[in-house]
Amino acid sequence: MTLKIGILMLDTRFPRPPGDIGHPDSFRRRGAEPIYRVVAGASARRVVEQSDPALLEPFIAAGHELVALGAQRIGTSCGFLAAFQSELQAALPVPVMASALLACAALDDPGILTFSAESLSPTLLRRAGVPAGTPVEGVSRHSEFFRCIINDEPTMDVALAERDVVEAAQRLVERHPAIRTLVLECTNMPVYQPAIEAATGRPTVDLIRLLTRAA
Repeated sequence: MTLKIGILMLDTRFPRPPGDIGHPDSFRRRGAEPIYRVVAGASARRVVEQSDPALLEPFIAAGHELVALGAQRIGTSCGFLAAFQSELQAALPVPVMASALLACAALDDPGILTFSAESLSPTLLRRAGVPAGTPVEGVSRHSEFFRCIINDEPTMDVALAERDVVEAAQRLVERHPAIRTLVLECTNMPVYQPAIEAATGRPTVDLIRLLTRAA
């Protein structure tokens, strides 16, 4: 039986190439079938920059819809929703993994590659169980990758976005060479996973892989 994975989606229009959590083939090539539910009004700004608590109940409601449709596991399309991990898991009857950040506690010497280092607060990291002192690096706020997503633009230069993400990954390992594994907080980053791993010499962990284990 094919594993059905429910994904709670932000309300966005920016491009989602293969590898992105919002592209069905990202799951199908790993033997799972995604079911998507968009949470109306859940923009990247409200989730990343504002951590808006008013979104919790709509996310829970959408999670129940996914379960009713047969979802056996639940994930989200933004790693910053780790802020809601405990509440989502308490409310839903299937396993929930809101963010790849949750994997950090079980890894030796992880480093976090994130969409926004400025918004990845100590409180959020604690809620995700990230060990204190775990290195963090974000993409530039002036980059193609960041601008297109935060402004929800309908087009993106994917080659330029790859360069932005790879450069951030390189900065992370240059500053913290003891890092063994890169945790991709952002669910849009797996698009560039091969380039990240080639440029840094480190394996990566992302939410798609975590959700499809034993699929």
